[in-house]
Amino acid sequence: MKILHLDTNHPLLINQLNDLGFQNDENYSDSKERIQKIIHHYDGFIIRSRFSIDSDFLEAAKNLKFIGRVGAGLENIDCDYAQKKGITLIAAPEGNRNAVGEHSLAMLLSLFNKLNKADREVRKGKWLRENNRGLELDGKTVGLIGYGNMGKAFAKKLRGFDVNVLCYDIKPNVGNENAKQVSLKELQQKADVLSLHTPETISTTGMINKVFIDAFKKPFWLVNTARGKSVVTSDLVSALKNGKVLGAGLDVLEYEKASFENLFSDNNMPEAFKYLIQSENVLLSPHVAGWTIESKEKLAQTIVDKIKINFC
Repeated sequence: MKILHLDTNHPLLINQLNDLGFQNDENYSDSKERIQKIIHHYDGFIIRSRFSIDSDFLEAAKNLKFIGRVGAGLENIDCDYAQKKGITLIAAPEGNRNAVGEHSLAMLLSLFNKLNKADREVRKGKWLRENNRGLELDGKTVGLIGYGNMGKAFAKKLRGFDVNVLCYDIKPNVGNENAKQVSLKELQQKADVLSLHTPETISTTGMINKVFIDAFKKPFWLVNTARGKSVVTSDLVSALKNGKVLGAGLDVLEYEKASFENLFSDNNMPEAFKYLIQSENVLLSPHVAGWTIESKEKLAQTIVDKIKINFC
């Protein structure tokens, strides 16, 4: 079987597939159109997020048996069309769930203790202890939306704290010893912290909007290590300004799919984003929650293991 690799990954991926007897070709630079012209030669291909895999691309892949996505989600693939063609879809959420759990916790603790603000001030010669008095996580209620691999990993990290962890998920009976599954209404009534762990779907796009935020009984903290398009940034900014959202840790942004750097160079920065980058109670990172040294290897190993189970 021939596999085409469209993004660079940990070298164990190709090395182990070679050992299993697969032919591995690498193409990290050609356009999607050029790849589409040769994809019929391959039984499988492996991608991260280089480009979207639509029905036209899949139609050209006459001999395709599987797609491996070295990441947690499959939203850049037309999954319905792939499944109609009998193509096996392989993702690797197990590979970076621990990294996401740790990053979510790090963001939350940093926000509670004003670490980003305090660090900047100390570097400027300011020693403002009272202004940087923090909050303790113990005694708080943490609400998780999405309780799959990522949500469960974060809940596990919270076991070391005296917190009440609630989860909401569209699937029934996913709660466990680390989080009690509740209705969305109950979560909104009780949560002091909201952490998102959802895929990008029609129902999650724009989910965190003004109506959703206003439904919370208490002001709350928001952590998003899931998908940027789940949050309507302008509505989040309004909630930060009026105090309904006390602070936000955002590893992902609504603006990611456009060229992020152009927001700074083309005088085209949305007003809502201007507020985020100037706000002292907002912590930002460049979609790296699942992007650790260890997760790079785990993601690759997960893909190898799943290909081995299905095609060896």
